[in-house]
Amino acid sequence: MRTIAIIPAGGKGKRSGLPAPKQYLLFKGKELIAFTLSVFQKNKNVDEIVVAAAPEFFDLLKKIKKKYLITKLKGFVEGGKERQHSVYNALLSINAEKDDLIIVHDAARPLLPQEVLTGAIETAKQKGSALVCVSGRDTLVRGTNFVEEYVSRQKINYVQTPQIFKYSILLRAMKKADDENFIGTDESILVKRIGGKVNIVEGSILNFKITTKADIVLFKKLIGKM
Repeated sequence: MRTIAIIPAGGKGKRSGLPAPKQYLLFKGKELIAFTLSVFQKNKNVDEIVVAAAPEFFDLLKKIKKKYLITKLKGFVEGGKERQHSVYNALLSINAEKDDLIIVHDAARPLLPQEVLTGAIETAKQKGSALVCVSGRDTLVRGTNFVEEYVSRQKINYVQTPQIFKYSILLRAMKKADDENFIGTDESILVKRIGGKVNIVEGSILNFKITTKADIVLFKKLIGKM
């Protein structure tokens, strides 16, 4: 059983309000995506990495691979219109066996702790899937301009990545979604649609997705202390 990581990096970063896609912004002289790739490079349970990106960034990704010794990065594939299309393109590009594990992880989650990644992989090996989540901690309310009702935190989880599934299951789920023109917010939704079981594993608040300018400020503060 091999373990292959797919990193969708085709996003335009519109919500960050920045002119360039956030995954290629420099922090301490290092591209954001390089931090993310290094996490998978260092983990002994990961065999291969594939990045889905816009073709105009392929040369930059090759430079990142060389500069930071990301030897597990085996290929680049053109990203699609939506994140889901990018992951599907990458999935179709790899040579995998049906029981190989496919890890999908956001390029803009650069602080994924090694213990979370390893724990998710071990769960997927044992149970066939793993969805990294953080349990609800704050008081939750439903409403727009005023509180309509309070929502129980029990059984509430905030979904993160990585999300890990067997190759055959994820491929079937993504093919069905593609055939039906269904767009999900993540891979777990697609797997659930075909009746697959999705096992929840504990994530980390450090594993946040850099989306807004405030996230960028927080990331700079955190890596400044590393």
